[in-house]
Amino acid sequence: MYWETLPNWFWVIYYLFLVTTFGTAIFSIIKMNMKSWSIAAIAFTVTVPIISLIKSIGRAEGMNEYEHFVSHLQQGSVWTIFALTGYVYLFVWWALFFLKSKANPQATCSE
Repeated sequence: MYWETLPNWFWVIYYLFLVTTFGTAIFSIIKMNMKSWSIAAIAFTVTVPIISLIKSIGRAEGMNEYEHFVSHLQQGSVWTIFALTGYVYLFVWWALFFLKSKANPQATCSE
């Protein structure tokens, strides 16, 4: 049985985003920069893809992951609200990370 899926370039960007976020959050914890924000970013980076994968396994034939996500979001499924919150948090975390690194350029440079 074959299901539709999103294109490969999307998955490359998605997992690259997650791996980069995970690594940058660990770096931020080590540098004691935004420690609690970084711990939450790590938690979302790990849990959101796992929950999304588990909940997407039983999707209807002919639906890709995005269509399945939007369909369940319209129905008010808790897992989609959690995933959407997690993705928004990760983008906000990146914005804060960049703002903080521009405000304090020595925080991201190793000596």
